[in-house]
Amino acid sequence: MAFARVLERHASAIERRLEALLAGNEDAPAALDAAMRYAALGGGKRIRPFLLIESAWLFGVAEDRALDAACALECVHCYSLAHDDLPAMDDDDMRRGRPTLHIAFGEATAILAGDALFTLAFEILSSPTSHEDADIRSELVFNLAKAAGWRGMALGQAIDLDAERQDLNADGVAGMQTLKTGALFRFACEAGAILGRASASDREKLRAYATALGQAFQLADDLLDAQGDAKAIGKAVAKDEGRGKATLVALLGVEGAKKRLAALVAEAENAVAPFGSKAATLIEAAHFIAERRT
Repeated sequence: MAFARVLERHASAIERRLEALLAGNEDAPAALDAAMRYAALGGGKRIRPFLLIESAWLFGVAEDRALDAACALECVHCYSLAHDDLPAMDDDDMRRGRPTLHIAFGEATAILAGDALFTLAFEILSSPTSHEDADIRSELVFNLAKAAGWRGMALGQAIDLDAERQDLNADGVAGMQTLKTGALFRFACEAGAILGRASASDREKLRAYATALGQAFQLADDLLDAQGDAKAIGKAVAKDEGRGKATLVALLGVEGAKKRLAALVAEAENAVAPFGSKAATLIEAAHFIAERRT
């Protein structure tokens, strides 16, 4: 499958660049260094940096010119997983088929490794290696800070935790997921547009695509939790129901959730249709996310 090869190629490039970015800090304690590498290397599909690279490509930006921004985004994502898995959050023991960071290194080191990856993201983005134009770098930093912080992902996580104690309707769940999961998807696509100096209208198309895609990703994830195989997925399943978490699967039922997922994929497709054949890979990404089994 051509899409799988493109995804794998970008993932390999991200892995190599992350390896280089995480090398060379001789002052770091061995445990912190190892924990950061454990969290960031050797796992995951790299969907978010893939979207950044492919969005930048729409506007003529080559992979190597988008790679540092993509790696910064992946550092934020890996930090969020490390912290989400902590006992005070989702309390997960397995991630990507191996022990979660706090199980492997202890809670204190897992927290510090997450903090270090989060700040490394902004170190990468603010460096001239990410882009020669300081205005572009500044805009990337500003947008990632908004996406990751109290107006984006962190707010979504807070709402999600609070939803275990109070009911959310379908609109409330969708809004929470638009923040918790969707914020980094939107940053990925908009960052590609920023790197490509895209017009405001083209940026809006990509924001609409990413919003639908982020919701589709979370809905597919919730369906996997409800129906998936823990061994294939590499983490525990049926945890959402056990904790009484607010999900669209719980509110709409499995069939209703599948219909909603198909509608979100169509919404994502329509958003980037004006880009014509150049958007083919982004459209394939929407189908891949909806149909994934791991």
